[in-house]
Amino acid sequence: MIPALRSAAFVVLAGLVVSAAAGTRADENGVSDQRILFGQSAAFSGPAGDLGRNMRLGIEAAFAEANAAGGVHGRLVELTSLDDGYEPEAAIANTRELIEQVGVFALIGAVGTPTSRSATPVARESGVPYIAPFTGAAFLRDAAAGDVVNLRASYYQETEEMVSRLIRDLGITRIAVMYQDDSFGQAGYNGVRLALERRGMKPASLGVYPRNTLAVRTGLLDLRRGAPDAVVLVGAYRPVTELISWSRTIGFNPVFMTISFVGSNALARTLGADGIGVYVTQVVPYPAADAPPVVVRYRRALASHSPNVAPGFVSLEGYLAGRLALAGLERCGRTLTRACFLAGLRSAESIDLDGFVISFGPRDNQGSDDVFLTVIGADGRYHPAALLQKHYPPGSGPEAGGGQ
Repeated sequence: MIPALRSAAFVVLAGLVVSAAAGTRADENGVSDQRILFGQSAAFSGPAGDLGRNMRLGIEAAFAEANAAGGVHGRLVELTSLDDGYEPEAAIANTRELIEQVGVFALIGAVGTPTSRSATPVARESGVPYIAPFTGAAFLRDAAAGDVVNLRASYYQETEEMVSRLIRDLGITRIAVMYQDDSFGQAGYNGVRLALERRGMKPASLGVYPRNTLAVRTGLLDLRRGAPDAVVLVGAYRPVTELISWSRTIGFNPVFMTISFVGSNALARTLGADGIGVYVTQVVPYPAADAPPVVVRYRRALASHSPNVAPGFVSLEGYLAGRLALAGLERCGRTLTRACFLAGLRSAESIDLDGFVISFGPRDNQGSDDVFLTVIGADGRYHPAALLQKHYPPGSGPEAGGGQ
């Protein structure tokens, strides 16, 4: 089992909160007269570590922004985080520790499908809300999951957008899938499969790789046998980088598309020139844009909290997750309970996060349906993609005798 790692600041913070709670009457664990404590189990190490670090960063920026303005109804809002390394067993242990030992009010910003599948039963058993996990898995969007509140669009919505745009913009019908061999990968693969089936199509080929490894070469060979014109990638940034880089090396250059979980900033950074023309679906607005206004506010909060960190899609999602939690707290007033918190978030009234509007319903625990398509340009940066185009990395286009 991967050991739970935490900063000294988090340990001190947890101790302060627990001590404060012991000295005053609280309606719920994690709530004292002075503070409200949220917990997070996420990957801060391993191939998905960049995702957890940036989700935490965004949540902390949102909480710090609120605390600088006096907190929520006179209470400061804090976060304590444990590293699960993107391993389900560690996620279970961390979730139990956060609930039973640290005594958090709610869980927020978990990273991943397999870890969430393991952690949610533990949270449900204890009646602890599970807020804004960084995954689009369908099982978290079950109407019966009343303790789960999703922020982002689903993987099915992301993959539907991919298939639709490949066919409409480029006329591509030979679409393959490379996916992580676990519940996350299966969720993404099922999304592509269903999108193709709706159009009377099947995947041109399939490839798989084991979670938390870079063992992608066998899967790459399986993909190539089907001669696809596009490949949808369902994985974290390090194995996705490995696959695309090897593909470029052997002259296999279909259109590569990957879903938001990949970790966009890390993917562009690790791919370098090999990333030109790689498409990534996003579930939050473009972090460098001036609209909606919440994006500007996010950049300001991030700069205040972590001046040396560049804005990105994952930390923006973390910031929105933090803002969503704060909105739920605000709706409860000073008398805060988990039941009130969940009811406030799931009410019929929309939550407007400075132009990013989130809406839930009696049988809808997903706040946003937005999917945005972006592409890595020659400058190594992401750009909104209004229309898909076939890009070739330097020296691999048709004029060089490479690619397809």
